[in-house]
Amino acid sequence: MDNKRFEELWFKPVIRVGMVTLLLAAALSFFPVIFLYMKYGVFPPFEVAMKSWGMIAALFGAFYVVEPISYYSVLGMSGTYLSFLSGNISNLRLPCAAMALEVTDTEPATKEAEVISTLGITGSIITNLIGTTLAAFVGAALIKVLPPVIASAFTNYTVPAIFGAVFGQFAIKYPKLAVVGIGIPVILRFTTTLPAWVLIIASVFGTIIIARLFYNMEHKSVKS
Repeated sequence: MDNKRFEELWFKPVIRVGMVTLLLAAALSFFPVIFLYMKYGVFPPFEVAMKSWGMIAALFGAFYVVEPISYYSVLGMSGTYLSFLSGNISNLRLPCAAMALEVTDTEPATKEAEVISTLGITGSIITNLIGTTLAAFVGAALIKVLPPVIASAFTNYTVPAIFGAVFGQFAIKYPKLAVVGIGIPVILRFTTTLPAWVLIIASVFGTIIIARLFYNMEHKSVKS
């Protein structure tokens, strides 16, 4: 299937449905605030709301730009919409999409990858719904029963462990970029006093730029 045909059958419907669902979810997220106001007359002052948002944006604002760009090659168009709608991107959707591409030996950022990553993410959402429902009933009680050391390991190190596994998976395939991807934040961390969000942006976009340079160098050597 050529790119034009694929765009008509895949990208356009995905963008149309994705925009509607994400905007609807964003609008419905204000429902609890509206309910509190209509039921109890409770509503935060505008200045307090903006100050609270500003504090959150200062901590996580970099992810507004970094995550959609850095995850896109693995998640794909439809996977990006699905992931940002369902949440748990870094610790669940991204690893599932990456593993789906890995086991099917599919090259990222291709038409095939769009379909494969979507299937992997959809399966993770269904599994997540079942697991979340069970965890809501038994998860908290189980954590309380476990020894403090094990419970602390679950709560503090699960996400870093998943990130490490995903990094290792791609580091095997792209060892040069792995060195660059981990080297940039390490060097900046120990040589500067830049805030964490700057390190994140520098790491992501720096790795993308160097990856492009590697790509151009390899293609020039092949042509020559």
